[in-house]
Amino acid sequence: MTETGYKPLADEIRPKNLDEVVGQQHILGKDGLLRRIVESGSTPNMIFYGPSGTGKTTVARIIADRTQRSLRKLNATTAGIADIKRIIDELDTFLTPGGVLLYLDEIQYFNKKQQQSLLEFIEDGRITLIASTTENPYFCVFGAILSRSTVFEFKPVSASDAEAAVSRAIGILNARREHPLIVEDGVVRRVAQACGGDVRKAINAVELLFSAAYDRTAITLEDAVLISQKSAMRYDRDGDEHYDILSAMMKSLRGSDPDAALHYLARAIEVGDLTGICRRILCSASEDIGLAYPQAVPIVKACVDSALQLGLPEAKLPLAEACILLATAPKSNSVVMAVDQAIADVKAGHVGSVPRELQNVHADGTGFEREQGYLYPHDFPGHWVRQQYLPDELKNRRYYEYGDNKNEQAAKKYWDAVKER
Repeated sequence: MTETGYKPLADEIRPKNLDEVVGQQHILGKDGLLRRIVESGSTPNMIFYGPSGTGKTTVARIIADRTQRSLRKLNATTAGIADIKRIIDELDTFLTPGGVLLYLDEIQYFNKKQQQSLLEFIEDGRITLIASTTENPYFCVFGAILSRSTVFEFKPVSASDAEAAVSRAIGILNARREHPLIVEDGVVRRVAQACGGDVRKAINAVELLFSAAYDRTAITLEDAVLISQKSAMRYDRDGDEHYDILSAMMKSLRGSDPDAALHYLARAIEVGDLTGICRRILCSASEDIGLAYPQAVPIVKACVDSALQLGLPEAKLPLAEACILLATAPKSNSVVMAVDQAIADVKAGHVGSVPRELQNVHADGTGFEREQGYLYPHDFPGHWVRQQYLPDELKNRRYYEYGDNKNEQAAKKYWDAVKER
């Protein structure tokens, strides 16, 4: 194939029917909702949401091929209002006798005004919209369009499902060669695993392997490893994947799973997201470990300071130390529960006046009916004396409950004994 006629293999072997689509069995399987909609012949407004390379565009094209409507395609990264107007101008003409099926790729790049320009025609049925997005549509799609559409989530393709696509790509490229290449054991599995759920990426990797082996007789596992070293990484600092990875790391710390915490830490380290890592582990020290092991806060702070001073790659060491410490430390959320309840009272207007005993002493002798009357705890046995500290409105409110861990139970035992005396 000449250079000018080059077509990426991923586009060339794109599935022509739903049975050829890799993965997405939850919506395209035998009883999948999207499959049933497609096979019924109806085409509602739909939004396909999921990572790249998971079949969103492919399924949209399959649907378009089955419809009697005129197909128009726009990519929101390059299209503008003028492109939308050209499609609108075609409505109710001999060019679009049955209306338009508009496939709008990357809809998140259309601003509110651009999305609104489609609304009237979506509403009256002259335009049927199939939009795709890699970002959460509930955040990036105009609400009026969202309410008139059905959202289908496309999930990353599993390695086992991706193997079928890799094998198919290898078979097609080998069929074009006079002398087919030998493919070493493990190559298919390695490429499928390294694609990170992106079938397009896996097929592109196969194409690169064949190009690199133009003067050889085999595709080696070593080459497959080299070509896919970084390909499994999905990480968009402004997108869902960024927050998903950090969320998973923090929840693994909370769940006391050091192995999972290290896995997600490694994924964040691999793309150099020091800021996100440091913020989450600092938060976890107080939110999830809290008073069960209060020393975790200064230790993690020291680890974060070291990581920021060292920079990557050495920063991985103190960060891993902090993650393992937090994952294996005893857990308590008593701090979170206590402060959240206190803030809820304040927001609800339950405040009241500061008790006279606790007011600043500068007010004494300036016309108040009585002096402050504050009791100094250190003048009493056990450094404690019964005294009201909360405002009258909240005087019996309890926010903090001792956690069931060793540290907090020891503190409870101590104060129970002091207050009994």
